[in-house]
Amino acid sequence: MESQDLIEQFKEFIELHHSNHLHELIRQEKKSLTIDFQELVSTHLDLGNALLKDPEDVTRAAELALEQFDLPQGHQLKSVRFRNLPKGQFVRIANIRSEHLNKFLWVEGVVRQASDVRPQVTSARFECGGCGNTLSLLQIDTKFREPNRCSCGWRGKFNLLSKELVDVQHLKIEEAPESLEGGEQPKRLSVFVKEDLVDPKMEKRTAPGSKINIYGVVKEVPIPLKTGAQSTRFDLILEANNIEPVQEDYSDITISREEEQQIIALAQDPKLFEKFTQAIAPSVYGYEKIKEALVLQLVGAARRVKGDATVMRGDIHILLIGDPGSAKSTLLTFVAKAAPKARFVAGTSASGAGLTASVVKDEFLRGWALEAGAMVLANKGILCADEIDKMGEDDRAALHSAMEQQVVTISKANIQATLSAQTTMLAAANPKLGRFDPYSPLASQIDLPPTLINRFDLIFPIRDIPNKEKDEKIALHVLETSHQTETYATEVSVEFLRKYVAYVKQKIFPTMTKQAINEIKDFYVSLRNSAQAEEGGVKPIPISARQLEALIRLSEASARLRLDNKVTREDARRAIDLLRYCLMQVGIDPETGQIDIDRITTGISASARSKILLVKDLIAQLESKGIKTIALQDLIAEAHTHGLEESKVEEAIEQLRKSGDIFEPKKGYIQRI
Repeated sequence: MESQDLIEQFKEFIELHHSNHLHELIRQEKKSLTIDFQELVSTHLDLGNALLKDPEDVTRAAELALEQFDLPQGHQLKSVRFRNLPKGQFVRIANIRSEHLNKFLWVEGVVRQASDVRPQVTSARFECGGCGNTLSLLQIDTKFREPNRCSCGWRGKFNLLSKELVDVQHLKIEEAPESLEGGEQPKRLSVFVKEDLVDPKMEKRTAPGSKINIYGVVKEVPIPLKTGAQSTRFDLILEANNIEPVQEDYSDITISREEEQQIIALAQDPKLFEKFTQAIAPSVYGYEKIKEALVLQLVGAARRVKGDATVMRGDIHILLIGDPGSAKSTLLTFVAKAAPKARFVAGTSASGAGLTASVVKDEFLRGWALEAGAMVLANKGILCADEIDKMGEDDRAALHSAMEQQVVTISKANIQATLSAQTTMLAAANPKLGRFDPYSPLASQIDLPPTLINRFDLIFPIRDIPNKEKDEKIALHVLETSHQTETYATEVSVEFLRKYVAYVKQKIFPTMTKQAINEIKDFYVSLRNSAQAEEGGVKPIPISARQLEALIRLSEASARLRLDNKVTREDARRAIDLLRYCLMQVGIDPETGQIDIDRITTGISASARSKILLVKDLIAQLESKGIKTIALQDLIAEAHTHGLEESKVEEAIEQLRKSGDIFEPKKGYIQRI
């Protein structure tokens, strides 16, 4: 088709479908016109075919046709964007080959890296030093070009009169995890974005972590060798014509009127919680309390900004610690698939930068670019971290601020950035020795730093203890589900669960009633003051203010699941039951039989701390008698008169040695530092 015919046909198409729309675009201060490809094909089939075969010339013809319209001065629409390409034009990033060069296609992926937006010259005007003639020169290559000679024969210096600049940005996109098969490596593609596709509104949609569809033309980029010559190999880059964000957030899931009625009908069901609990990982037998907590975690509470600008997170963090083969990973993978936006990371493969964010060198635009990690990519979603105990200490340290403050701050190279990480954390770990020791207290077997454990609202230990009746049921369940697919069928499907959660997150923001406040207050106050201090010892702290916030979050989530805007006493009781279940498993001090939160958060219970203080006092008393180097036997004999067993004295001395209060100048003797 001739260029003039293309321009005429496009002019006719725009007059027919978009003539009224053009002034509306100018009023909205838009710089481009978006054309639906299906609409174009239905009226001008030849234009559609020509666009797919020769996208650059056809797009240029469309832009020239657009320029012929009489629009207000200084409000010209510069470019034409296309959307809704046929399915046949979709190519996976991994499948792009040389045959796709200069073809119009679309790809889907997650933005992993975004450079800064910088201006680039598209054309420049020069004045001839000999005759004063003006020459225009298009700047196509990466190197700035000047004219070689003028028509008058001048070959000397040309004066630069003006240059046209456009904003450009370089993105690196990666295949979405759900499109990968087996152990396939996600492939990456460079994307070149310019003009109105990098305006501030659009740039927010292409921030690292966003999922997008990109329509564009695949181009080859020469790779320079170190010698200065050009390599025979070329790099691929997609020059974007249009970008459409694919929001996978709760807030962007559309719910039809029919689905809304089904959701409201289910919320009235008296067995609502049982049905949802059964829908969580039906292939795993039992664990009703854990599954109930996972349902509440999926729903979550609303994020609140208080009057003094401090933020109370709404995300409920859960930690599962259990013996190997207790289906922890199965629960995690189910939640990762059921949640609309989720990431799954595991063990030693997760690094600090991979969890939060990293700064990398950008080869195309010569500068530094920000690359988002799993916490940021799962913003407003769930991060499932398996084998969290196998991660390095530095990598785990990266989670601290991300879990509580819900931001990731990065200060590297010339980038100082604060990325949002409003992410719910579901983590799984093994005990210190690989399996729980039935004779040692649970808290001492959790090999995680106390500061990190403290950030989890609920901690569930999963112990694999032989029990004939239970083992029979598990064996039957596993064997039956291995060949009968209908045993997985539950009243609430995964798809419906996702829609229900999205509806709740969009519409329901409950407030606490007086009854719920009193229920939580009574539980909190009575539990904190129920513990009795040992004679001359330290009073244990059964529960702290952090657990109080966890109770508020859990009771709000319970109300949201019922589609109720009021948190009732029943919701508060459900939250209290879950928290008490966790505390009874992990936070019981075996010596006193009382709940002591310090066993979880610091690893040293109040009873142990009071014994350490008593031993410290005894050492001070012996020193005051003029004994500098104290024999261990003398100390044990003195402690015995105060009712302290030898094993407890030795434990206390070990703790004091670790903390650097005492040292051992020779075997069997101790001395204060």
